[in-house]
Amino acid sequence: MSKSKPPWASGPGEILRHGIDLLSNESDTNRRLAMINIDNSVELMIKTYLGLPKRVTGLEISRKELSEAESFPALLDALEKYVTDKLDGIELGEIEWYHRLRNQLYHQGNGLTVERDKVEIYAQLANTLFRNLFGYYLVQRVSSRSDNLGQFMAAWTSIEKRLRRLARENAPPNRRPTGLFDVFRLFRMANVMPPKEIDELERLRQIRNAVVHGESDLETTLTPEIMDQARKYAVRFDQPSY
Repeated sequence: MSKSKPPWASGPGEILRHGIDLLSNESDTNRRLAMINIDNSVELMIKTYLGLPKRVTGLEISRKELSEAESFPALLDALEKYVTDKLDGIELGEIEWYHRLRNQLYHQGNGLTVERDKVEIYAQLANTLFRNLFGYYLVQRVSSRSDNLGQFMAAWTSIEKRLRRLARENAPPNRRPTGLFDVFRLFRMANVMPPKEIDELERLRQIRNAVVHGESDLETTLTPEIMDQARKYAVRFDQPSY
């Protein structure tokens, strides 16, 4: 029996879905509007999640602190402070970068365009954050053109979640790794997995970053070999015995 979708996810979901739907009708205007809607959905999903009752999230955020988290950077700070376990596959610095790009489009939108790749990547990040916060992917595909990106991001999110869990299980007391660089260093020192596998996972991480940062072309970077490798680790880490 599938888990029911929480009602508080509907508002952010509607805005995100509208932004993604705009990509199906290609134009400079629609890409700009899609970027703005996607960013609005990210802001609303963060506000919604942080403002949920403690009985739902287990978070203890004072009303004062919540009311002061009005700006986008302040919301990201609160998310980083209280919800680190919901950030698998998400780098908040990247979210903030795309938010700034959205601001340029919104405030200086006349004549400005945004590349489709950037909009699709932000949509994938938003879809991942939506899934982390509300328990399900809003859409299974952002667009047919970005199928590989969606599958790769979903696989990497599963991989990262397991990597962080393995790090917590193998880290010395009071020395919890704070980033994936520390995670991989711990794995090498503690012989958590063979060096070859760590090298492959680090390469997948580098590819993920290059794609999200717009440093490489989606179609040429996410080769069948890379996609198969990402799926292999995602399936493997999903096994209860691992």
